[in-house]
Amino acid sequence: MAGNDHHPKHLETLDRDLGRVQMLELATAYVAKPVAGIGIAVVFVVFAALLATLLFGGSGHGVTIVIASVFGAYMALNIGANDVANNMGPAVGANALTMGGAIAIAAVFESAGALLAGGDVVSTIAKGIIAPSSMGSLDMFIWAMMAALLSSALWVNLATWIGAPVSTTHSVVGGVMGAGIAAAGFGAVGWSTMGLIAASWVISPLMGGLIAAGCLWFIKSRIIYREDKIAAARVWVPVLVGVMAGAFAAYLAMKGLKHLVKIDLKTALTLGLAMGVLIWLVMIPVVRRQSEGLENRNKSLKVLFGVPLIVSAALLSFAHGANDVANAVGPLAAIVEAARSGHFTDGFGIPFWVMLIGAVGISFGLFLFGPRLIRIVGSEITKLNPMRAYCVALSAAITVIVASWLGLPVSSTHIAVGAVFGVGFFREWDSERRLRKARMAMPERPRYSPEERRRRKLVRRAHFMTIAAAWIVTVPAAALLSMVIFWSIRAMVA
Repeated sequence: MAGNDHHPKHLETLDRDLGRVQMLELATAYVAKPVAGIGIAVVFVVFAALLATLLFGGSGHGVTIVIASVFGAYMALNIGANDVANNMGPAVGANALTMGGAIAIAAVFESAGALLAGGDVVSTIAKGIIAPSSMGSLDMFIWAMMAALLSSALWVNLATWIGAPVSTTHSVVGGVMGAGIAAAGFGAVGWSTMGLIAASWVISPLMGGLIAAGCLWFIKSRIIYREDKIAAARVWVPVLVGVMAGAFAAYLAMKGLKHLVKIDLKTALTLGLAMGVLIWLVMIPVVRRQSEGLENRNKSLKVLFGVPLIVSAALLSFAHGANDVANAVGPLAAIVEAARSGHFTDGFGIPFWVMLIGAVGISFGLFLFGPRLIRIVGSEITKLNPMRAYCVALSAAITVIVASWLGLPVSSTHIAVGAVFGVGFFREWDSERRLRKARMAMPERPRYSPEERRRRKLVRRAHFMTIAAAWIVTVPAAALLSMVIFWSIRAMVA
């Protein structure tokens, strides 16, 4: 009998012990996750070094190329962790895609963009930022490119750690500029190119924000605030999807496929117009079928924007892979070409294995370290639903087309994040406007206190300040880092 009395206590103790073991397992998994991520990243970097050793181990500059490959792989991982969040964040924040789905789509389309349409030829040193002739010697050029690659990777890594989406292109620009100044003085820098890049810091986010806000205003006035929302959606959603398809067709023709076939702006816009009209006609019966039986409320409208949003995220990733991977591995390609041929003042191609390191590294970086920034861009700056996220995606495509037409260098990161802020600030303005209208109609309504009004803001100000500060300091910070690294390399080698 006594044994039976103690039996439940033994079970209780066992349950408690099992509970402790389970908690320990969960804690270990939580702690091990970042460690495992870093471990996989290190394995990838080692793989890049082995690949370079296999290809160039016996050559005179073999060690240099292997070290540069390590830096290039590290840079690619950081692009995946930071830059890709801008394409995927809105679709994830709007619940059109799960985090896993977003990562899978981005990995496939970023790699496809890099490998199919990535840079064939990039100018000798990152788009005329530094005059190659000012470098003096081959070794000086290689050290400068090494410093540019490592400094930009370190800066993007730091930005990811603090939760700020920054432009990897601007980081590379800063790195190249800093190394050029350290190697050959201020006269080596093409200041007119730098002036245009500095202007794009302001123009990109403003343009992206204004276009996204305008798009959201259109959706609200033409669909959301209408008496019969579903009937309005049947008219306008096909038009909106057609506009998006046209914008992306023109965007991809100009940006994503420019290395496969040369297309001027006029031809790209004609292609875009044709694609837009075609998709508009296709979408009319599709939206009619999708909208059957939907209730006349805002929640029902989300269904109609889901698929266009997923497609736009995939297309943005493809275009990003085609453009930004080349920017990131450009310095690595420059080092390989210079070391292999002994020349550094001519244009150079990007070898397939270098693009492969870029494409695979981006996918790994996104998978291992990307979710944090995807969450920040998608849901922590302002609350996104499919309609708002659609405006962000459309704005990204249109802004790049307008900027190309005006001849302005713009950052896809700044455009996408600017568009998210534009949507958020427009929602704030719109809710204030509606509140004022309601108060005029019913003066007896209670007024909000200043604290309550601050609490009801629809854009998180802390993220706004962090991101703006990170954007402003990206080029100078990467440049300073690059100068220090260049001097360190010269001191070690000389």
